[in-house]
Amino acid sequence: MTLISLVFWIATIFVGLFLLAIWLIEYDPDYQRAAATRLPVSVITSHVLLALTGLAVWIIYLVTDADKLAWLTVAILLVVASFGITMAVRWIGVYRTHKNPAASHAVPPERHFPPAVVITHGLLASATILLVLLATLGVGGS
Repeated sequence: MTLISLVFWIATIFVGLFLLAIWLIEYDPDYQRAAATRLPVSVITSHVLLALTGLAVWIIYLVTDADKLAWLTVAILLVVASFGITMAVRWIGVYRTHKNPAASHAVPPERHFPPAVVITHGLLASATILLVLLATLGVGGS
Protein backbone atom coordinates (compact mmCIF):
# COMPACT_ATOMS: atom_id res chain seq x y z
CA MET A 1 0.00 0.00 0.00
CA THR A 2 2.86 2.39 0.82
CA LEU A 3 4.46 2.03 -2.61
CA ILE A 4 1.12 2.34 -4.39
CA SER A 5 0.48 5.57 -2.51
CA LEU A 6 3.92 6.80 -3.60
CA VAL A 7 3.06 6.10 -7.26
CA PHE A 8 -0.26 7.94 -6.92
CA TRP A 9 1.46 10.84 -5.18
CA ILE A 10 4.01 11.20 -7.96
CA ALA A 11 1.26 11.05 -10.60
CA THR A 12 -0.66 13.73 -8.69
CA ILE A 13 2.42 15.94 -8.64
CA PHE A 14 2.99 15.59 -12.37
CA VAL A 15 -0.60 16.56 -13.16
CA GLY A 16 -0.34 19.43 -10.66
CA LEU A 17 2.89 20.64 -12.26
CA PHE A 18 1.08 20.71 -15.60
CA LEU A 19 -1.57 22.98 -14.08
CA LEU A 20 1.12 25.13 -12.47
CA ALA A 21 2.87 25.49 -15.83
CA ILE A 22 -0.35 26.71 -17.44
CA TRP A 23 -0.90 29.19 -14.61
CA LEU A 24 2.68 30.49 -14.84
CA ILE A 25 2.46 30.87 -18.61
CA GLU A 26 -0.83 32.78 -18.40
CA TYR A 27 -0.01 34.84 -15.30
CA ASP A 28 1.16 38.39 -15.94
CA PRO A 29 1.31 40.65 -12.86
CA ASP A 30 0.91 43.82 -14.97
CA TYR A 31 -2.05 42.37 -16.86
CA GLN A 32 -3.69 41.15 -13.66
CA ARG A 33 -5.19 44.55 -13.05
CA ALA A 34 -7.66 43.76 -15.83
CA ALA A 35 -8.38 40.16 -14.81
CA ALA A 36 -7.06 39.38 -11.35
CA THR A 37 -6.33 35.79 -10.53
CA ARG A 38 -8.52 34.16 -7.91
CA LEU A 39 -5.62 31.91 -6.94
CA PRO A 40 -3.22 33.94 -4.81
CA VAL A 41 0.45 33.27 -5.36
CA SER A 42 0.86 32.50 -1.64
CA VAL A 43 -1.81 29.78 -1.75
CA ILE A 44 -0.38 28.17 -4.89
CA THR A 45 3.16 28.31 -3.50
CA SER A 46 2.10 26.86 -0.14
CA HIS A 47 0.15 24.08 -1.86
CA VAL A 48 3.10 23.08 -4.04
CA LEU A 49 5.79 23.36 -1.36
CA LEU A 50 3.78 21.49 1.26
CA ALA A 51 2.92 18.73 -1.23
CA LEU A 52 6.61 18.30 -2.07
CA THR A 53 7.55 18.41 1.62
CA GLY A 54 4.94 15.78 2.38
CA LEU A 55 6.31 13.59 -0.39
CA ALA A 56 9.82 13.92 1.04
CA VAL A 57 8.57 12.99 4.52
CA TRP A 58 6.68 10.01 3.06
CA ILE A 59 9.81 8.78 1.26
CA ILE A 60 11.79 9.11 4.49
CA TYR A 61 9.03 7.15 6.23
CA LEU A 62 9.31 4.42 3.58
CA VAL A 63 13.04 4.16 4.28
CA THR A 64 12.96 4.42 8.09
CA ASP A 65 9.52 2.96 8.91
CA ALA A 66 9.08 5.55 11.68
CA ASP A 67 5.36 5.76 12.46
CA LYS A 68 5.61 9.39 13.55
CA LEU A 69 6.67 10.33 10.02
CA ALA A 70 3.65 8.58 8.56
CA TRP A 71 1.32 10.57 10.83
CA LEU A 72 3.22 13.77 10.03
CA THR A 73 2.64 13.01 6.35
CA VAL A 74 -1.09 12.61 6.96
CA ALA A 75 -1.18 15.99 8.74
CA ILE A 76 0.74 17.65 5.92
CA LEU A 77 -1.60 16.12 3.34
CA LEU A 78 -4.64 17.49 5.17
CA VAL A 79 -3.19 21.00 4.99
CA VAL A 80 -2.28 20.50 1.32
CA ALA A 81 -5.83 19.29 0.66
CA SER A 82 -7.31 22.36 2.36
CA PHE A 83 -5.34 24.60 0.02
CA GLY A 84 -6.34 22.42 -2.93
CA ILE A 85 -10.03 22.52 -2.07
CA THR A 86 -9.82 26.30 -1.66
CA MET A 87 -8.25 26.65 -5.09
CA ALA A 88 -10.74 24.23 -6.67
CA VAL A 89 -13.71 26.20 -5.33
CA ARG A 90 -12.21 29.45 -6.59
CA TRP A 91 -11.41 27.86 -9.97
CA ILE A 92 -15.04 26.72 -10.35
CA GLY A 93 -16.18 30.31 -9.86
CA VAL A 94 -13.73 31.57 -12.49
CA TYR A 95 -14.63 28.76 -14.89
CA ARG A 96 -18.34 29.55 -14.64
CA THR A 97 -17.90 33.33 -14.82
CA HIS A 98 -15.66 33.32 -17.90
CA LYS A 99 -17.42 30.75 -20.08
CA ASN A 100 -15.55 31.61 -23.27
CA PRO A 101 -11.98 32.76 -22.59
CA ALA A 102 -11.33 33.37 -26.31
CA ALA A 103 -14.16 35.92 -26.52
CA SER A 104 -12.80 38.02 -23.69
CA HIS A 105 -9.41 39.70 -23.68
CA ALA A 106 -9.04 39.67 -19.91
CA VAL A 107 -9.52 36.39 -18.10
CA PRO A 108 -7.76 35.10 -15.00
CA PRO A 109 -4.91 32.71 -15.77
CA GLU A 110 -6.64 29.75 -14.11
CA ARG A 111 -9.48 30.00 -16.65
CA HIS A 112 -7.13 28.26 -19.08
CA PHE A 113 -7.00 25.08 -16.96
CA PRO A 114 -8.56 22.14 -18.81
CA PRO A 115 -11.41 20.84 -16.63
CA ALA A 116 -10.40 17.21 -17.23
CA VAL A 117 -6.91 17.94 -15.89
CA VAL A 118 -8.27 19.70 -12.79
CA ILE A 119 -10.62 16.80 -12.11
CA THR A 120 -7.83 14.25 -12.68
CA HIS A 121 -5.58 16.11 -10.26
CA GLY A 122 -8.33 16.16 -7.63
CA LEU A 123 -9.11 12.47 -8.03
CA LEU A 124 -5.45 11.47 -7.88
CA ALA A 125 -4.95 13.66 -4.82
CA SER A 126 -7.99 12.13 -3.10
CA ALA A 127 -6.75 8.63 -3.85
CA THR A 128 -3.29 9.55 -2.56
CA ILE A 129 -4.68 10.86 0.72
CA LEU A 130 -6.80 7.75 1.16
CA LEU A 131 -3.90 5.40 0.36
CA VAL A 132 -1.51 7.24 2.69
CA LEU A 133 -4.09 7.17 5.48
CA LEU A 134 -4.78 3.46 4.98
CA ALA A 135 -1.06 2.68 4.89
CA THR A 136 -0.51 4.71 8.05
CA LEU A 137 -3.34 2.84 9.79
CA GLY A 138 -1.79 -0.43 8.64
CA VAL A 139 -4.73 -1.47 6.47
CA GLY A 140 -3.84 -3.66 3.49
CA GLY A 141 -0.26 -4.42 4.47
CA SER A 142 2.83 -2.63 3.26
